[in-house]
Amino acid sequence: MMTGTDGSSVKSATRALAILEHVVGHGRPVSAAEIAAALNIPISSLSYLLGTLIERGYLERMGRLHTPGPALARLVPPGRGGQLGDRVAPRVRSISLQLNETAAFFIRQGYEMEAIASEVSAQALRYTVEIGRLLPLHAFAAGKAILAALDEYELADYFANVNRIGYTAQSMTSEAVLRAELGAIRKSGIARTAEEYTTGIVGIGCAVTTPDGTLIGAISVAIPMARATPALEERAASLLLRAAEMLGS
Repeated sequence: MMTGTDGSSVKSATRALAILEHVVGHGRPVSAAEIAAALNIPISSLSYLLGTLIERGYLERMGRLHTPGPALARLVPPGRGGQLGDRVAPRVRSISLQLNETAAFFIRQGYEMEAIASEVSAQALRYTVEIGRLLPLHAFAAGKAILAALDEYELADYFANVNRIGYTAQSMTSEAVLRAELGAIRKSGIARTAEEYTTGIVGIGCAVTTPDGTLIGAISVAIPMARATPALEERAASLLLRAAEMLGS
């Protein structure tokens, strides 16, 4: 016979799994209020469960929102991880070879991004993208493409809670300036940076989304300014848009 304590434990475990499934399946950061409404969990119980999941690393808190945490990787059986990286890597390599410039694919990690595939240019003057390193969204072309794909709720939370560092004199940190640029990115599908994180480097990026608008990640190229001609940038943008369409389908 199940005791009251056992019943409470099972109920808590069930709710914790439901919370994880909801956050992971939602495809974007979600607030406690959204989770409570969707799963019909009292706020008092939800606060305790969220705290436990965050403490164990299964969720991360970004301001008022919650995202999947790094500990979820422990639940993936050996050999099952990196499926997205395996899928995008050939496309990244193809773009890099066609342009002879560094190309990479990034996924969103809360309000940062992480490269999961990269192909470095064979030229002597080149930019290197480090796999697994968390990078700021506002200072990279891929990051701006990701920001442009967020809905207004997430974007407002991002601007309210993220400290946007000026890495160079060209870094854009102003909310008004960034919002104007994000509007232009939504229209063209292409994001561009010029020496906003690394001096001497131009970035061209494009978000990859599914037909229903779910963000998968962003693909980009990094070009030294000495080679960043309008013709090369236009060709890079064309290749990125075509790759994003194929990867998102």
